[in-house]
Amino acid sequence: MEQKLQTPERLRPVDLARGHGLSTQAVRNYEEAGILPVAERTEHGYRTYTPLHALALRTFLALVPGHGHQGATSIMRAVHSGPEGEVFRLLDESHAQLRDDRRTLQAVERALRELGSAPAASRPDRWPDSGGMFIGPLAERLGIVPATLRMWERAGLVRPRRDPRTGYRVYDEADVRDARLVHQLRRGGHLLEQIAPLITQVRAAGGLAPLEGALQDWHGRLSARGRAMLTGAAELDAYLRERERG
Repeated sequence: MEQKLQTPERLRPVDLARGHGLSTQAVRNYEEAGILPVAERTEHGYRTYTPLHALALRTFLALVPGHGHQGATSIMRAVHSGPEGEVFRLLDESHAQLRDDRRTLQAVERALRELGSAPAASRPDRWPDSGGMFIGPLAERLGIVPATLRMWERAGLVRPRRDPRTGYRVYDEADVRDARLVHQLRRGGHLLEQIAPLITQVRAAGGLAPLEGALQDWHGRLSARGRAMLTGAAELDAYLRERERG
């Protein structure tokens, strides 16, 4: 049991834990992970925290929704022990990822608009036998490994035919379209089981309405992440200023 040390300037692990809905072990783990500054110890070995530790914990918890647990951990570690400028590099990377995710969403929306506006005659189910792509070139074009395309095939997301002479997979124009759409949706955080019915709807020419809800949800998640990054930045700035004053 921790010794009772709480004063306006001295806090126990339980004080930090209760104030943030955590367990005392979680507070200790955060200190060991470098998320919190190293605590001082009493002559009996008990940890003593300060309001600065409480602010560090609040900052970390504010960073998590926007940067993820791993990203927030790296940022706080950089604050406490990283080289100068590392924390800002990590922030830049996280914002760049959000920017890339927004661009991915825009790419998906463009692809869906093209799918919806293209006349049926321009969207053949099969290319001639002389056309199509093998698995290696398609994987390279998408920036993935062939094993990923084979996994998508097992999930029914792409349906390449087999060359009758060689037995190799051949991806026609519709297959390439499906593979691109799957790739974009995966980058947007959608699971394979969530993507499957969307691909089925596109193939069946039943309209793109089933995708509208997913896209709106995607927009909402990106906006929430951007707002969370803004909130986390404000808390981080306050924490950095407090450390500089100390």
